[in-house]
Amino acid sequence: MRRVDQLEVSGKRVLVRVDYNVPLSEGRVRDDTRIRASLSTLRYLKEKGARIILCSHLGRPKGERKPEFSLRPVGERLSELLGEEVRFVEDCVGPEVEKAVSELEPGQVLLLENLRFHAGETKNDPEFAATLASLAEVYVNDAFSVSHRAHASVVGVPERIKEKAAGFQLAREIDYLSQALDAPERPLVAVIGGAKISGKIEVLRNLLRRVDKLIIGGAMANTFLTAEGFSLGRSLVDESEIELAREILLASGERGVKVYLPVDLVVAEDEKAERGEEVPVEAVPADKAAYDIGEETLILFAEALSGAGTIIWNGPLGLFENPAFAYGTVALARAIAAENALTLAGGGDTLAAIKRAGVARAFSYLSTGGGAFLEFLEGKKLPGIAALE
Repeated sequence: MRRVDQLEVSGKRVLVRVDYNVPLSEGRVRDDTRIRASLSTLRYLKEKGARIILCSHLGRPKGERKPEFSLRPVGERLSELLGEEVRFVEDCVGPEVEKAVSELEPGQVLLLENLRFHAGETKNDPEFAATLASLAEVYVNDAFSVSHRAHASVVGVPERIKEKAAGFQLAREIDYLSQALDAPERPLVAVIGGAKISGKIEVLRNLLRRVDKLIIGGAMANTFLTAEGFSLGRSLVDESEIELAREILLASGERGVKVYLPVDLVVAEDEKAERGEEVPVEAVPADKAAYDIGEETLILFAEALSGAGTIIWNGPLGLFENPAFAYGTVALARAIAAENALTLAGGGDTLAAIKRAGVARAFSYLSTGGGAFLEFLEGKKLPGIAALE
């Protein structure tokens, strides 16, 4: 797989798949993190005199043109960040788009309207992919977060364009994740949280072959604790996965991987409670549920992280959206950030917790991907990356 700086792009029409699926509020971009992530690739292409065509999706308009999912506000914010006009066209295929592309001068940027206004994008429709591909001579994928989707702009287009490469953001993402999984500085510690095991079964299995320590938190930990014989009151437990949790615990022992589970929990009557009560895992009241880890668990997890060479984190350790149950997740973010290790985190909730903790800059790398991050951790070959090889 080549990087964008290994291609000849001067004067050429370059279609860049970016991820501008950003939150909007009253017609303005509320968080421009994903837009900023693309700037290094865009500035390089501008410097080389490429004619730059940007394509992205926003939200889930499901093949219909819906004004609230227009990328126009994104174009306005990108113009501010680049310090010059970014042209915008109100479709991504068709005569109007072809005309706008033909008028591009070297170094100019054109943003196409939301790809998902056409059903052919998510269906990887051959005709839609061919029409999109016809706009450019070179293709660049700089959107790791959608590279697990076999969509037209991710797979269909690069199949039809010979000159293709990864943008700098995508290349960085692959480099960091590959290093963490395939050639990590040890000990390698993985922290996996979130609600359910079911979405992370293959992640856990793949990590067991690679990590030295595995820390499990969040509601997912409830299922593991139940598998170990603890009664957790009204806590969320994935009943159908209790046996799987036992299998994972058994496999970890056979592989010599130390698994860390909570030893105390913050419980309350419901998720809207304004405060919780710390109790040992063996003393969860029958009428209450666990929503965060306790102080003793935080100490245990911090000790497990101490001296790590590489740390991978996905998933919060509690219902951190409620300030009453945010302490464990925020404190863990700070504990990871304090380690002198290669630290990677991914997933929307995880990144939100890291920002809340004020330690985003202390992490080695924050992945822009959620589903793509998890599938990479599973050891899967992502379709969007395979299409560039």
